[in-house]
Amino acid sequence: MAQVEQIPLGDICKVTAGPSGSLLENLHHGPDGVPMISPPDITVDHTVDTRQLRHVPWADAERLSRFALREGDLLVVRQGTLGRLALIGAEHATWFYSSSCLRVRPRREVILPAYLVSYLSHPLVQSDLLGQALPGTVASLNSAMLNALPVIVPSIGQQWAIVETLADVDAQIRIQRAMADRLEALRPAIFGEMIER
Repeated sequence: MAQVEQIPLGDICKVTAGPSGSLLENLHHGPDGVPMISPPDITVDHTVDTRQLRHVPWADAERLSRFALREGDLLVVRQGTLGRLALIGAEHATWFYSSSCLRVRPRREVILPAYLVSYLSHPLVQSDLLGQALPGTVASLNSAMLNALPVIVPSIGQQWAIVETLADVDAQIRIQRAMADRLEALRPAIFGEMIER
């Protein structure tokens, strides 16, 4: 098996903390403005739930432009549900993220965003990351901790193979869950038919 490198995350990604709370005083739930992703919007499936997003007014958007997201960025929750993360898709590009998140922008010539999501969500890596959290009323992570986190970085070819294999596994999981949901829904009807005989 080919040798793989272990590299600090800060050497292969740019980590940026979200804007300070004072820059986000005018957030609102209305439809106008630029969507802002916060920890409650990040799902366990590494996606963004858009149902309850707050928005930054258009008038405030320009001064927050350095916090705009790009496709392939990762958001890592740093306060609250620590360690939860999302991979940003094209549909979320130009959106903003809250002060409770860290933006991780991978150097794609070295590491694939989809591989990094799988790596950072691996139970051993999550345990290592959460073990470093700063104690307090609300435990938290910071940029320095994430920058220092060692990442196993195989070749880009190996990363693609890992990503494709995991995508196949995820597809099978979705199929099996859908089948289990259908059987669960059928169960009461089957029972009802049998006791009426």
